[in-house]
Amino acid sequence: MNRNLTDGLNFFSKLTARRAWNATKVLSSYYYSKWNRNAVQWGLPISIAIEPTTSCNLRCPECPSGLRSFTRNTGMLEKDFFLKVIDEIHKDILYLIFYFQGEPYLNPDFLDMVKYASSKNIYTATSTNAHYLNDVNAKKTIESGLDRLIISIDGTTQETYESYRIGGKLEKVIEGAKNIVKWKKELKSKTPHTVFQFLVVKPNEHQVEDVKKLAKEIGIDEVGLKTAQVYDYEHGNSLIPDIEEYSRYKKMSDGSYKIKNNLDHHCWKLWHSCVVTWDGIVVPCCFDKDAEHRLGNLQKESFSSIWQNEKYKLFRASVLRSRSEIDICKNCSEGTKVWADSN
Repeated sequence: MNRNLTDGLNFFSKLTARRAWNATKVLSSYYYSKWNRNAVQWGLPISIAIEPTTSCNLRCPECPSGLRSFTRNTGMLEKDFFLKVIDEIHKDILYLIFYFQGEPYLNPDFLDMVKYASSKNIYTATSTNAHYLNDVNAKKTIESGLDRLIISIDGTTQETYESYRIGGKLEKVIEGAKNIVKWKKELKSKTPHTVFQFLVVKPNEHQVEDVKKLAKEIGIDEVGLKTAQVYDYEHGNSLIPDIEEYSRYKKMSDGSYKIKNNLDHHCWKLWHSCVVTWDGIVVPCCFDKDAEHRLGNLQKESFSSIWQNEKYKLFRASVLRSRSEIDICKNCSEGTKVWADSN
């Protein structure tokens, strides 16, 4: 059976009548809001992202974790707080992403938290640089019930890989990927669905076909090609690929660059998902990396009260009015294409 199909069937196996009804309410309220320019929300999120940590072992140049440039508090998600949040929301959410900023495996309770979410029949996913996928952690990852594992691999030679993943070792990534594949076979597990995520930048764009071959050799299920966000793009940037289809930005006749996204005045993310920082701050989406748009605090309020509060209503309304006026929307990739190959 096709591996993407297997993953899709696994995802939909998590769908309960309550979750389906919630998804119907969310989808209906989104289209009602989009067509009537009036922000309403009739359900609870279908998907949320929770941040295990802001810490990272690498120094990637366009990443706040890598640059150590946060102005918000940094730290580790506490297990007891996580359990409390999951107990409140698990009946309605379908998809839980254990990632925002940082390297999830640096949180010592990470896989225990995955296991708890999996026990609630939630589809779980994470993204890792794979430097901590040693044999022990790989086995624990399979046993945790994690459904999707995204492994960042931005080069197929050490020279290319470390040009962006500063401080990283490609051999560790490959070793970690092989450990996961090995333990899936040993434990006869169909999960996690494994993805090599290749962030296409100028130094590695010539290795797109190479990473597909490498994934096939190792036994990785899928390759995802991701366009890179850069902060200073208007006058060009050394990371912007020459092959335009792999870029979020279009080169204009005067030599300047503009983002391809038309920034239409609506956003599905604002209706179906949100992000929770390690310390409980709820922010609208993953583009608010420094948590500047704080919509509530789960340490002090319930999730349902935050999701329907006045701040959230005003933020959704502002998106319907003009996304181009919202700072985190100006470099958004929603609407730009991401490519994937299944092995």
